[in-house]
Order: sequence, then structure tokens, then C-alpha cells
Amino acid sequence: MKVILIEDVKSLGKKGEIVNVSDGYARNMLFPKKLGVEANPKNINDLKLKKAHDEKVAKENLEAARAFKEELETKQVTLSIKVGENGRTFGSVSTKEISEAAKSQLGYDIDKKKMQLASPIRELGTTLVAVKLHPQVTAQLKVIVREA
Repeated sequence: MKVILIEDVKSLGKKGEIVNVSDGYARNMLFPKKLGVEANPKNINDLKLKKAHDEKVAKENLEAARAFKEELETKQVTLSIKVGENGRTFGSVSTKEISEAAKSQLGYDIDKKKMQLASPIRELGTTLVAVKLHPQVTAQLKVIVREA
């Protein structure tokens, strides 16, 4: 019997795949646990429509991320940090502070976990911080650190 998997099934297949299984396995295991549905013409058509919709949504998300990248790279965030003698800074600027500053100064809600900063910023000046907006799109946000 051909079955369309609704969920990933270990040692059988991934969600959305059409697989051949025995009738008993389908009736007694897959159907009652809502892991799969029979691969009749209606369900196959529904699967095709769902895949087309998912691809369309993914494409729209990618385009939105690219547009946001263009907009974000023209902006900059300014932060202040205490500085002692000889230009030594007290503390550092982390992704959390950059995220809060972006929200207050630019109005963008950027998740601190999406910012890729090797180590906290400990010096004055301008730094480019990579922001992963989408698996295929990474923007560069300009962060200016000034003396408080």
C-alpha cells in the first residue's frame, strides 16, 4: 500500500514522502497514530498543493530578508561605553546591548542570537556586526562605540 507520511517515521521516511508499506503496518501503525494517510489521488493532490505553497512562502521570506538586508546595511547603531586612562574601556559591548540599541534607535527588533560577534566589542570606533536574517542572507550592521 502506498502511504503519504505526515510526520517523520524512523527507518521509513521523511514528512511528505510517498512510501510503500504493508497493508497491516499502514492500518495498525501509521493510520491510528496519524503518521500517514493513504496515497489516493485527492491526498496526492493536497500534498502537491502544500509543497507549492511552502515553496512560495519560503521564496517570499527570502525576498523579505534580502530587502531588510539592504535597508539594515544603510543604518548604524551608536553605543556609549566608559573609558579610563590611556583609552582603556571599562566593560564591553555585547550582542544584547546592540540588540537593545537597534530596537530603541532604529525600531528594529533584531534577535541577539542572530548576531554573529566573535567576542564582545572592547574598543572605541566602528565595528561591522554580521546579522543572520535568513539561512541564505547575512547583513552587516554598523555599530559605532563612543566614549561615555
